[in-house]
Amino acid sequence: MNRRASQLPLLVLEDSDEDFDTVLEVAEKSGIVNPIQRANTGDDCLHLLLEDVERDAPLPAVLLLDLNTPGMDGRGALAAIRARPALCRLPVVVLSTSSNPVDIAYCYAQGANAYHVKPVRYGDHLRVLEQIMTYWLRTVTLPDAEPERQ
Repeated sequence: MNRRASQLPLLVLEDSDEDFDTVLEVAEKSGIVNPIQRANTGDDCLHLLLEDVERDAPLPAVLLLDLNTPGMDGRGALAAIRARPALCRLPVVVLSTSSNPVDIAYCYAQGANAYHVKPVRYGDHLRVLEQIMTYWLRTVTLPDAEPERQ
């Protein structure tokens, strides 16, 4: 049985209160019912995910990851997540102000599932977030937490 994304949390690595409030606004306006968890640093994000693994709790439906956070940044968090077999199936969507081709290439090389540049205009930002949430929380079919062995 595939995991139902609508029942799983959305984890957001975002240090900006304003940008996190925008995520909450879009979720409410879009009728997204998923619980939304926040991590301010890459360290906090990794800690939350590893707690889920330790408790044998389901992983989030998707991680929305900002690159430029204090402490361990999003780049470090992405590398740490992909280095752990228990977290390798977690969909990671980067949403960053960086349009630097080096950052984009790095994130895909580290296993990011998608990379979006945060639009400067607020209305555009709302639309991008709505598209991301709709796709990852309503449209895709996520893998089972533990794949069946053949």
